[in-house]
Amino acid sequence: MWNGKKVSVIVSTYNEKDSIRKSINDFFATKVVDEVVVVNNNAAPGTDEEVKKTNAKLFYEKKQGYGWGYRKALSKATGDILIMSEPDGTFIAKDILKLLQYSDEFDVVFGTRTTSATIIEGANMGFFLKWGNWFVAKLMEILFGTTHLSDAGCTYRLMKRSVYEKIKGKFHTGDSYWGLEMMLIIINSKINFIEVPLHYNVRIGKSSVTGDFFKAFKLGTQMILQILLFRIKSWFK
Repeated sequence: MWNGKKVSVIVSTYNEKDSIRKSINDFFATKVVDEVVVVNNNAAPGTDEEVKKTNAKLFYEKKQGYGWGYRKALSKATGDILIMSEPDGTFIAKDILKLLQYSDEFDVVFGTRTTSATIIEGANMGFFLKWGNWFVAKLMEILFGTTHLSDAGCTYRLMKRSVYEKIKGKFHTGDSYWGLEMMLIIINSKINFIEVPLHYNVRIGKSSVTGDFFKAFKLGTQMILQILLFRIKSWFK
């Protein structure tokens, strides 16, 4: 609980069998997390067995894609405060306290991984990923006139249930750039938010997207196009 509000942590898993149990237990160990909702999005064999060794709630989503998994997880969560994370070891459970502290003033709290002081040695945040995410974030900041943004791809974020109820019917995608679509909807809906620096650690196992330069480059290009299209469409509404 956080100030009398139930806290749900939400993760979708595909290739995190070796890290997901520790990730779940670390969140419960913070003593502020009431439930962890896990969605198996066609995950690696053995993932279910690891999840079932914890107190997490397990659900399934057959539609393959980052967004589909998290959309299902959000629909199953029961908390007043919804926190999305990754079960791959890159994020640190105790950083949830940073997100929660800012939730007292803001309805949405985005994380950023581009602050040099919080990037842990060995983390997959090289020149291209760091400045690529910074550039895309700044593009949103300029085009939409938002408050400070420095990371378009950080998936460790918080939103209040009231925000989820307001925006859940506006999602159109379930692909890798669904997280960006969520950001754009929140920004365009004039929902108050802030961005805070979070630790970024070494991933356990290989990412299906950012572990491959060409896939990451393709995703970055799609993100830029999505921002431009979203901005143009918003002018005609």
